[in-house]
Amino acid sequence: MNTIQLVWKNLSRQFGSVFLSILLTAFGISILAVLSITGDTFEKQLDNNSSNIDLVVGAKGSPLQLILSSVYHIDNPTGNIPLDELEPLRQNPLVQLAVPLSLGDNFKGHRIVGTDSSFLTIYNTKINEGRIWQKDFEAVIGEQVAKKHHLKIGDQINSSHGLSKDGHSHDEHPFTIVGILKQNNNVTDNLILTNLESVWDVHGIAHAHADNETAAQKEQREREEDRQETVKAHLHHHGEDLPENATGQVATNEKEHHDHDHDDHEHEEEGVFVKSIGADMVKQNGLEITAILIKYQSPAAIGILPKMIDQQTDMQAASPAMESTRLFSLLGVGIDSLAILAYVIMLIAGLSVFINLYNALKQRKYDLAIMRTLGASKGKLFTIVLLEGLTITIVGGLVGLLLAHLALYYISNQTSQSADFIEAFRLHPKELVFLLVACLIGVLAALIPAVKAYRTSIAGTLSNK
Repeated sequence: MNTIQLVWKNLSRQFGSVFLSILLTAFGISILAVLSITGDTFEKQLDNNSSNIDLVVGAKGSPLQLILSSVYHIDNPTGNIPLDELEPLRQNPLVQLAVPLSLGDNFKGHRIVGTDSSFLTIYNTKINEGRIWQKDFEAVIGEQVAKKHHLKIGDQINSSHGLSKDGHSHDEHPFTIVGILKQNNNVTDNLILTNLESVWDVHGIAHAHADNETAAQKEQREREEDRQETVKAHLHHHGEDLPENATGQVATNEKEHHDHDHDDHEHEEEGVFVKSIGADMVKQNGLEITAILIKYQSPAAIGILPKMIDQQTDMQAASPAMESTRLFSLLGVGIDSLAILAYVIMLIAGLSVFINLYNALKQRKYDLAIMRTLGASKGKLFTIVLLEGLTITIVGGLVGLLLAHLALYYISNQTSQSADFIEAFRLHPKELVFLLVACLIGVLAALIPAVKAYRTSIAGTLSNK
């Protein structure tokens, strides 16, 4: 009988205690593996998703909730903001890119995002098949959406109200898939993109086209210019000069002109501005978006733009970098506590292996003595006991890694609609480290019993029999 057969036979005779040692080792390894893999991949995904996003502007509320909903798409939005807040931010010299987002619907858990073509720019993604949307109710889907639901160019999908897949279905407004994004290893892989107008139409909100100046907007602008000319002509008829403010808007007197016969009437020149008709119509129509993703033009914006938005508007500005750091600090205590628990379990597993082998050695001391008389060397006895400890922890380690991947698969399924950031069945380099740690614990736990077996006295043991 060779050494491996002897090791297996000895372990099978102590199945109960060996099984407990394997189980403890497996639990410790699985907890460490899950914490390590999810922590590393989650941090990597946070960096991938927010690498080009310096600021998120949205409704007042929790900054962390705003970041999670608008950048990572794993929470509910804090509310909506007026659409007419977008253009001033785009015109701000501190802003390089301002991307509107309009949330509210989903397809089987995958969020439908109303936006414009700048969304692809800020996420550094491109179209793999087809083209970008060109009219209402055309959609571009992420690579994972297409893969999971077997969708292709030309297929139609129906959105569901809300951000849960169990919401009311909008069957009257199907979306036609016209493009599929390249795999980008970030949140865009699990999103469905369309224009802002489609999101408004689904919810019955009347609107003018929001991308560029359309015929309707041109008509509004021309009417505004005509109105300003009328104001100018009216004021010049009374011999007044027409002041202009710094933004080029025409200023009018706050007080109305009274009787034309009172030449000595003094007109007040307090600044009441003629507002844009287009902006008024936008407000009256109630057009809103969920958030605005901003990329800075220069580092100077870091200290200026967030403060300006928070103090001068009814919106809030949240930094993805700051909120992600805060999120990790909040989660850090729990993660560290679980890691400590895993190490404690590993130590208990090592102690269990040691006690198991030590007690087994007492029961087998006569067998070891007989083996010595039959020609077995001290080194062979030492190796047998050492391999028993090593086998227990290797099996425990492998079982632990299997449990870890099953847990990762479950986590991945729970988050698959918003973020596929965990590759459940991919071997990570750290897993080999955990397996080596398990082997080291097995060797250390078996070392003392192995030395005791090495020192087994043939004469002394058999004489006590």
